[in-house]
Amino acid sequence: MTALAIAALVLAAGPAILFLRNLHVFQPPVKRTDFAADVAVLIPARNEACNIGPAIEAALANRGVEVLVLDDLSTDGTAEVVVEINAREPRVRLIEGATLPPGWCGKNWACAQLAAATGRPLLLFVDADVRLAPHAAATISHFLRESGAQFASGVPSQVLGSFGERLLIPLIHFVLLAFLPLQRMRRSRHPAYATGCGQLIVADAEAYGRAGGHTEIRGKIHDGLALPRAFRLAGFQTDVFDATEISTCRMYRSSAETWRGFSKNTHEGLGAPARIVPVTLVLLIGQVLP
Repeated sequence: MTALAIAALVLAAGPAILFLRNLHVFQPPVKRTDFAADVAVLIPARNEACNIGPAIEAALANRGVEVLVLDDLSTDGTAEVVVEINAREPRVRLIEGATLPPGWCGKNWACAQLAAATGRPLLLFVDADVRLAPHAAATISHFLRESGAQFASGVPSQVLGSFGERLLIPLIHFVLLAFLPLQRMRRSRHPAYATGCGQLIVADAEAYGRAGGHTEIRGKIHDGLALPRAFRLAGFQTDVFDATEISTCRMYRSSAETWRGFSKNTHEGLGAPARIVPVTLVLLIGQVLP
């Protein structure tokens, strides 16, 4: 029993120390409101009629942006909502999604089409359930330029409802801060340090093309990890930041939906099947048993 207690202490202390060190690195970007951002806000949408209107309106509050929405064969009137907004706001464009090619994941195919439809130098991919603050585009644009990275991803402030959401979704921050040395990540371009959150991704358009963009990760489910890996494999730098002051997201709507979503992403999130057992043991002994 003593040996188990010592093991639990060691396995809990390591992530706790790294978490505390990362808190000084994982900070919100400097707020910028003094310029219009030359950014394309790209929103893939499938059956998002309830979400897409508020998502577009929030994005339009950012000066200088254009907003492109790809309707991925929705059956709930998503496209009609976009068309209605476009009638009074020319900065909004609707892209009709093409049929999914073999070997592609739906979201990656939608994002690839969106990227091909804009000529803006910065691509800001956001999910339909993300709400951007009015200064988000300028702030993110400035952060990417100052960081020296060609790709960056932020974790929005998570809006939580059900017990399952409150239990599991905070693990996004826990896993990021407790298991990834952020200072080392920023000094290295090794693919092992690639990380991100698929809810909010910004990329330099030229680097995106040279890295292969979403075509390079066509069959992957977890774009938040697969896309920065593709950038790093192409020799580019990636970064992450705290996006809680510039965006919010209601990721799931129930405990069951939360469990299904996390289960789907676990395999790719760990990077390799061989890691599932050891990571599970570390979490069980260091975080659950105590």
